[in-house]
Amino acid sequence: MPAEISDAAAAAAFRRLVAHLRHRHDAQNIDLMGLSGFCRNCLADWVMEATNEAGGDMTKEEAREAIHGMPMAEWKAKFQTPASDEQLAKMKESVAKNRPRG
Repeated sequence: MPAEISDAAAAAAFRRLVAHLRHRHDAQNIDLMGLSGFCRNCLADWVMEATNEAGGDMTKEEAREAIHGMPMAEWKAKFQTPASDEQLAKMKESVAKNRPRG
């Protein structure tokens, strides 16, 4: 995290991002992956990892519910559409650009 962004500002921006993603169900995870190499599920995984690294105990399901605002199965049933071959190819190309975690 850049030193010029305080923890309080980062937390507020994160909460705003989560609220935005909860509102914009039309922004499909597959399209987010194709453009940016991450999606709601990735964000949930990062929250889970950070929580657990800090001594917490969060499951993948709990993290995804925290980001989606509802259980993952419910979100998928309500909002997820089938991915096209073009979307899948774009996602694969985009994810290949991601920097390895380390």
